[in-house]
Amino acid sequence: MATYTLDIRVMPRRALLDPQGQAVEHALAALGFAAVGAVRVGKALTVSLEAATPQAAREHGEAMCRRLLANPVTDDFEVRMGGGT
Repeated sequence: MATYTLDIRVMPRRALLDPQGQAVEHALAALGFAAVGAVRVGKALTVSLEAATPQAAREHGEAMCRRLLANPVTDDFEVRMGGGT
């Protein structure tokens, strides 16, 4: 088995309100960054795991997102391979 690194990004769905993103957007405007708009706040995770193949590692990452890391009702997620060692 090889060790793979997964880069996982979890973001609130675009159709849903993102209060944390709105708060950051307003704070940036108050600090003089008026050109900033449509801020969205999510989570970025880096996970190392052992798997037989890159595809198996990706499948494990997607299963982790569906079961724990992302809320299936409010979040979208993306799993990218960081590479095997």
